[in-house]
Amino acid sequence: MRQAYQLEPGHSQDLETPSIAVLIPCYNEAATVADVVMEFQTALPDAAIYVYDNNSKDGTADEARRAGAIVRSETARGKGNVVRRMFSDIEADIYVMVDGDGTYEAAKAPALVEAMVRGPLDLVNGARVPVHQAAYRPGHVFGNKLLNGLVAWLFAAPGRDMLSGYKALSRRFVKSFPAESRGFETETELLIHAVELRVPYSEVSIAYSERPSGSVSKLNTIRDGLRILRFIVYLVKKEHPLQFFSLVAAACAALSIALGAPVVFEYLQTGLVPRLPTAVLAVGVMLTGLFCFFAGLILDVISESERSAKRRAYLSHPAPVALSAPTVRLRSGKFR
Repeated sequence: MRQAYQLEPGHSQDLETPSIAVLIPCYNEAATVADVVMEFQTALPDAAIYVYDNNSKDGTADEARRAGAIVRSETARGKGNVVRRMFSDIEADIYVMVDGDGTYEAAKAPALVEAMVRGPLDLVNGARVPVHQAAYRPGHVFGNKLLNGLVAWLFAAPGRDMLSGYKALSRRFVKSFPAESRGFETETELLIHAVELRVPYSEVSIAYSERPSGSVSKLNTIRDGLRILRFIVYLVKKEHPLQFFSLVAAACAALSIALGAPVVFEYLQTGLVPRLPTAVLAVGVMLTGLFCFFAGLILDVISESERSAKRRAYLSHPAPVALSAPTVRLRSGKFR
């Protein structure tokens, strides 16, 4: 049974404490997962701690279980697959998602939850601030800035660290999230889902530490960066098909004009079309551009319909927190 919040003067007395679930996706994190679980038990004493093991070979599940976590598994490899399973299985009002590598400060979890409650917000992102130079490799820094800038430009997305693995999310955000990605692209998908639904969003700065000894990063800068870039292109096509296919149509039109202009000029001068294959190619490329444009128009209508369906799914779940902001129970066990 839920407990009532201890409220500040002027707040309604019928508010309830939202249930909180900490979700920790893991793959071969036996060296760190127990510490992560215990730190979050301290930071959020009333939260349920879930560790989802993604076919680990090093005893991650056993370590998490010994630390007191609720351990479940997802056999399909990839963080996106794990996130899809977690969001489907777990019922809570507020979800705190964090990587199990020990690089994020658990002590900041109450701040993320409190920011969500006080907003009220549907997504609070933990923006990383490295505390050691070794915590954030130069390649990761460059890739993160590049991908953040690209998403900000294409989707008018807020925030400065969309690839952070530390977030607080509301129930209605989680339950309306389509979760199409399979790997590390899931963080990008989460941000764009928030942008497309125009849900309230914020960031909280958090310290980002280097991995403890014995813990190895699963992220490949080039390979995973290219996968995220490809997924961004896919999301542009899916969410903004008219703009995407209009760009393709414009490129086809430019190529058609470049191919066909000399043929037309030659015809005007001589009355002959000696380069008939080029003329046919120019017409074909122009028709392809027209087909792309009309395909974009049709897909834009479908995309808007899908966006409306996601919005209805989002609104079908009531907000878990009241508009007047209750306080959050911190690791001290007190309310403030």
